[in-house]
Amino acid sequence: MPRIHHTPPLVLALALAGAGFAPASQALMFDQDVTPDVIFGSGNANGSFTVDRNAGVELGLRGKLRHNAAGAPENTFNSNGDGTYSFAAGVAPTQSAPTAVWSFEWSINTDFDGASGLTLDSLSYALGLDTDPSLGTSFLSFDPINGGNPGAGGLVIWDHALGDNTTGNGAGTTATADEAAYAAGLAANNVAQNSWKAHWFFGPTFDPTIDATYDLYLSALDGNGGEVARTEIQVIVGAGGSRDVPEPASLGLAGLALLGAARGRRRRRA
Repeated sequence: MPRIHHTPPLVLALALAGAGFAPASQALMFDQDVTPDVIFGSGNANGSFTVDRNAGVELGLRGKLRHNAAGAPENTFNSNGDGTYSFAAGVAPTQSAPTAVWSFEWSINTDFDGASGLTLDSLSYALGLDTDPSLGTSFLSFDPINGGNPGAGGLVIWDHALGDNTTGNGAGTTATADEAAYAAGLAANNVAQNSWKAHWFFGPTFDPTIDATYDLYLSALDGNGGEVARTEIQVIVGAGGSRDVPEPASLGLAGLALLGAARGRRRRRA
């Protein structure tokens, strides 16, 4: 089964030390609850998140079966217990293409233990979505809190559920009236969450019917660009993405040696 490709901890630690900031935790925790609960939409259960907690910041990601056979939502996450989540290929029941069977959900808490005192606007963030269905990666990365929404023409106002450590299940609030209201929501809260369908962000070439492997990451950055916390998951669709294949030998090459060299070169399948 394909596994997440982690940056070697020593390499990451050296890079971060050279930039002048403390490295984020590399000890991901699997099948975790997020703090304080799942606050978007009542009826959404906690659990099955792949979580990093570091310096008072908690980040969580999970895959989810968005629509069951009847087209209704349910709390099925298909976690493999190691940061990977497996789903069937295909268009979601009762939905139209390109809505996939699966979706992904994320959670940010900048003060999960009550010790950091940080609010959502204290940090910047990066959400990376691998748009390459093969085992290779091609990331679309953006800040889902402070940056423009690539799925809505660059608007900065998002419809996240916002709250704090006392917010109950499904009790998050949204601040979408205008940019000032949204900014005030970030300044007053330390929790943001959302549930997203893949095709909203993966682009026009996204095909939910093919076997694929998609890597996703979420990181929080301090004012110097230092990575405070980072979590990452892998969504395995069907049998998973295809492996690299040998590049076809050019008919113009002469000789077995040249042919062998051509076969030795490898490239990622488009």
